[in-house]
Amino acid sequence: MQIKLVILDRDGTINRASDEFVKSPDEWHPLPGALESISRLNHAGFHVVLATNQSGLGRGLFDMAALNAVHGHMLKNLAAAGGRIDAIFYCPHAPDEGCACRKPAPGLLMQIQERYGIDLAGVPYVGDSLRDMEAAQAAGCAPHLVLTGRHPDMQNQALPPKFPANTRVHADLAAFVDHLLGDASSMSQL
Repeated sequence: MQIKLVILDRDGTINRASDEFVKSPDEWHPLPGALESISRLNHAGFHVVLATNQSGLGRGLFDMAALNAVHGHMLKNLAAAGGRIDAIFYCPHAPDEGCACRKPAPGLLMQIQERYGIDLAGVPYVGDSLRDMEAAQAAGCAPHLVLTGRHPDMQNQALPPKFPANTRVHADLAAFVDHLLGDASSMSQL
């Protein structure tokens, strides 16, 4: 039996994004309802995994100790909300390094597929940017865009044609979870 999995981006999806990068726990601020939404996913039997570009490492803006401190702070806050993240996959490279793991490349998602030994076809990937949606499409995931990060102005607008045609749009992570759990409960009644 395949596990129930949801893959999330971090900045702009779970916490506020920053053009200056999130370099310390003090700079990490959860988006309203995001931690509770992850908890709801966990309680519905979903494993939650992160796939996040962290080019601040490659740019020398912070080091591994700082990234680990940010993630420790995030996980502690999430645990207080009754949730957990099973694994964090991140790309440490700067944009000009030409790696295979920096989104929009699907490398991080392929790492998740290999680690969990599952096919990612149809697995929801939730992010706030075009490159998240492109990575999701390249890996066979179902792309879900939240409007809490890079594209808040797209509410009630058609997505530009550069987005994958099957991209679903949600106001925030809570709206995505409502959508997913609503679909899951209707499927279980069949």
